[in-house]
Amino acid sequence: MVGEKKENIMLELYKNSRTVFRINDIALLLDKEKDDTLYKILNYYVKSGKLLNPRRGFYAKKGYKPEELACLLYPPTYISLEYVLQRAGVIFQYDSAITNVSYLTRETEIKNQTFRYRQIKGEILINTAGIILNRDNINIATPERAFLDILYLNSRYYFDNLHILNKKKVKGLLSVYNSKTLEKRVIKLFEDDRYN
Repeated sequence: MVGEKKENIMLELYKNSRTVFRINDIALLLDKEKDDTLYKILNYYVKSGKLLNPRRGFYAKKGYKPEELACLLYPPTYISLEYVLQRAGVIFQYDSAITNVSYLTRETEIKNQTFRYRQIKGEILINTAGIILNRDNINIATPERAFLDILYLNSRYYFDNLHILNKKKVKGLLSVYNSKTLEKRVIKLFEDDRYN
């Protein structure tokens, strides 16, 4: 019976498109209590190498997406800042850290992957304008939102290539921040000869 329960758990986890689960997610997915039996079964799979345990209370499939883990560690959060701007070609300096906007400032390393969180006001954090909300728990800012996030948090930030950004989208997202100072910074940057 216990073996059958174990197999059902693995089947349900691998049928799911997500790659990282909190213990509560697994209990909900299986419609089970979060009890000692569930912990024992999950720990059995970790010891046998069928599941990973990147951090206490988190279980992952082999080859899990670190971006998914980044969005589950300190919710509410979304991937933004340097991670998004680097991949969009707005900044050129490489950094392997996954950068997030959250309710706290923290840096964590798990399995040689750095996760950086920068605190931002709650009303900005919960506004989903310019954030792509994926089914697999990866919430990620558009380059325009990431640009405004970083400029809001660091007024002296240097950008390599603003031509990538859709200026109309940037201006449309300014209301999220409710900041005249940020608006002035954006206008000044867009008028700068380097970016025209």
